[in-house]
This record gives sequence, C-alpha cells and structure tokens, in this order.
Amino acid sequence: MCNVLPTPAIEPTTDTFEARLVNALNESGLMLLTSIGYRTGLFDALRSQPPQTSQEIAGRLGLVERYVREWLGGMVAGGVIETDPETQRYWLPDVHAARLTDIEGANLAVYAQFLSLLGAVEDEVITCFREGGGVPYARYPRFHEVMATDSAQTVLPALLDSILPLAPGLIERLESGIDVLDCACGRGRALLKLAERFPASRFVGYDLSEEAIGWARQQADALSLTNVAFRVRDLSDFDTTAEPAAFDLVTTFDGIHDQARPLALLRGIHRSLKPGGVYIAQDIHASSHHHLDREHPLGALLYAVSVTHCMTVSLAQGGEGLGTMWGRERALEYFDRAGFTDVTVHQLEHDIQNDYFVCRP
Repeated sequence: MCNVLPTPAIEPTTDTFEARLVNALNESGLMLLTSIGYRTGLFDALRSQPPQTSQEIAGRLGLVERYVREWLGGMVAGGVIETDPETQRYWLPDVHAARLTDIEGANLAVYAQFLSLLGAVEDEVITCFREGGGVPYARYPRFHEVMATDSAQTVLPALLDSILPLAPGLIERLESGIDVLDCACGRGRALLKLAERFPASRFVGYDLSEEAIGWARQQADALSLTNVAFRVRDLSDFDTTAEPAAFDLVTTFDGIHDQARPLALLRGIHRSLKPGGVYIAQDIHASSHHHLDREHPLGALLYAVSVTHCMTVSLAQGGEGLGTMWGRERALEYFDRAGFTDVTVHQLEHDIQNDYFVCRP
C-alpha cells in the first residue's frame, strides 16, 4: 500500500496532535500484525526459542516463508521481535512473550483480533450512518470465538475465587445445589466451568447465536456434563416470557449492552429470581457521560467496538442500541427500573475493563 502519508515526511515533533495521529496509525498497523501473529501461531513458535531464521520459523508452522519474513520485519520495526542482522535470525524476548502468548495467562494478542474482525463490516456500518438500521449478528462469524477467548482471560480465572464471592454464601449454596441461569451466555464457558465445579447444581444458558449454543452443547457432551443445558433463545421479550421464580442465581457476562431490549431482559431476570436469589452482572466499566470517559484507558477502543458491533447489532434487531459504553450511571438506572432494590458495584484488580454488579430484588 503506497502513499498512505503525504510527502515530504511528517515531522511528528512539530505538532503534538499530529504526532499522536502518526503514532496511532503506526500502532494500528502493529495491532493488525499482532492479530496475524496470534492466529497463525507465530508468537507461540517464537516463545522460549533460540534465534531462528524466517525459513526455520515458517517450516515449523507450515507457513509460506515470504509472508513470515515480511511479518517479522513489521514486528522488528514495532519493537516486538529482535533480530541479528549478521545471522538474519529472529527471537521473541521473554518479557514480550509473557503478554503475547498464554505462558502467563494475560495474552493481549487476543484483543488485537477485534481490529480486523470489526473492520470487515466498516462498509455496512457506513451505510447505517447514512440510512439507519444496523449490522446483524450473522455478519460476525468469529465474534463469539474471540469473545470466548476474552472471557477465558477475564471471567474464568476469577470466577470461583473473585466473582462468586462478591455474593456472600453463594459458593456454599452452589455446593448444596441451586438453579442457575446465564443469559446471553455465548459459548457458555462460564457455565461449563460452574457445572464441572458444582455437580449438585443445575445450569441453563440462553443465547441468540445458534453457532455459540452448538459449540457449548458439544463441549458439555465432551465433558459428560448432565447438569447443564444450552438453548437458543431471543431474550427481547424476557420480561413477559421468563419463568417466574425459577432461578436462585442469574448471571450475565457482557450480556446486557448489546441486547435489542436490555430493560426487558433485566426485568425478565428480576422476574425469574426466586426469593433470596441474586443476579451478578459483569459489564463494561465506563461512564454514561462522554466527558468522563476521557481518562478511560480503553475508551476509544471500546467506543469503536460499540459503533461496529454492540450498538449496531442491537439496532439491526430494531432494538435500543444501548452500546458498549452505556456506563455505570445508566446501568444503575436500568437495574432500578427493572426492580432491583439492592445493587452493589465492584471492580476486580485484574480487570480494568469491567464493573461487577451484585443485584438483589
């Protein structure tokens, strides 16, 4: 791709904002290359390995050397991979591997996938800017896969030791045996973990995506779990169709803000809780006021996710289009309107991206 920037070359030091934009362009390119490195297994092939040539790296993975060599060039330019020009060998420093592979659990390369995944619907989003409407879930074939990987890093490691204890006594109740519902469960990884850990309890997961539910069912069968069921279900009328007083615990993990009718879902969750039941919601940490999101460490990225996915998929269903960054203030308002009278908000040390709400009728 040629002539992306004007000539003569921009001198970033002459203008702070200009320098910021130039840096953002460069870092965006690095993120695209990072996504490719994650999906092709290149980071894993370089992790904890001695310096290798591009031919050796490509051969180990069965990839085309020319593409691998050009990718390595971008990673060197981005300061991610080191190289010895004399031997033309490359290596991934351990400190970088710790955040680009699963070696320590926090693999940030996972999130680089969002740029290419959501950029693929840019033309359709532009049409929506001009004509209204939204982009349907069907146009995001890998979204549930990426979100499941995200959940595996934010929700699953903290589920038993940090999230469930936010509701005192909940673990003991799960061990004794209670009824649990996860709304907008995606691939159901949280429920699968809970069903394994608490065999005396009964678990149900609802999601609109047939692909996600199919994957969850396959995993449940593979694990021989008989205490969990997954069902394809549109939750836009849950306020009237939810079975009253059916569940002791209801959860949503990033499951409210992209619903067609989020308040209807919340009212249905309230309706479905048994006396003494509890609802735990994980959702994006943000403010409901744009000016208060200036200092958000992921603010621009999350608004981009909202415009190109969460808001638009809701609008595609004729929904409210609440958006990723609906914010804590609006969330508390919605919980109140849904009938919850006791709501506490928590943040977990490992998770800068989300708030955790513990809601009781």
